[in-house]
Formats: sequence, structure tokens, C-alpha cells
Amino acid sequence: MGASEKIGKSLKTAITHTENSIQALDRNDEDALANSLWHVGAELEYTVFLLSITMETKPPQLDKSSELKKTENDKLLAKLHESLKEAEGFITDGKFTDAYKSAYTAKLCLSKLYDNLARKKCEAGKKG
Repeated sequence: MGASEKIGKSLKTAITHTENSIQALDRNDEDALANSLWHVGAELEYTVFLLSITMETKPPQLDKSSELKKTENDKLLAKLHESLKEAEGFITDGKFTDAYKSAYTAKLCLSKLYDNLARKKCEAGKKG
């Protein structure tokens, strides 16, 4: 299996886990949400790693997006899902740099989701 196929498979798995995360958020099941997001993170790290070693040039330096700072979890999950689907399309078209950018955007969304969940857990601990 070539790198392109491995990246595609990893993206498909990340997309499936993102869809599971969306369902968990809809059910308000924080444990299932955290578990699914963990799997998304693992697949996303693998994807970005494979992309970085597959690209013929150095991966682009990308800025962290400040637009995600006050974004709600449902919108972050939607953006994460959209970015993964974009990356998958770019892989199909052989556009590895664009796929890297989309995967990086997905990583930023995931990081913000982790922050939001940790903040919520911390706030719940202070109340209890």
C-alpha cells in the first residue's frame, strides 16, 4: 500500500470517528465524544505525518487560526469534518500540499475542541 492509499485510509477512519463524535455530542455523551475525538486525533497525527514525508517540498508554515477562539463545539466538529473531507478530496486529486493545509485546519479544530472539553470539565469540578 502506497503512501497515498495509507493517507486516504487514515482520513476515512478520521472522518468516521468525527461522525461518531457528532452523534455523541448530539446525545450529550461526553465519554463517547472524548473517546471518538481521541481516535480522530490519532488518525489525524498519522495523516499529517505521512503527508509531511510524502510531499516533495517542505510542508508550509501555517498560522494558528484565531477565528476558532470562541467557536462552539458543534461548529468546531462541523469544520473538523469539512476539513477532513476536503483533505480526502485533495488526496484523490494528488494535491498533497492542499491536503496538508486542510489536515492542519482539522488539527486546529480538534485542539480547540480538546480545550473546550477540558474547560467544561474543570468548570464542572469547581461547581461540584
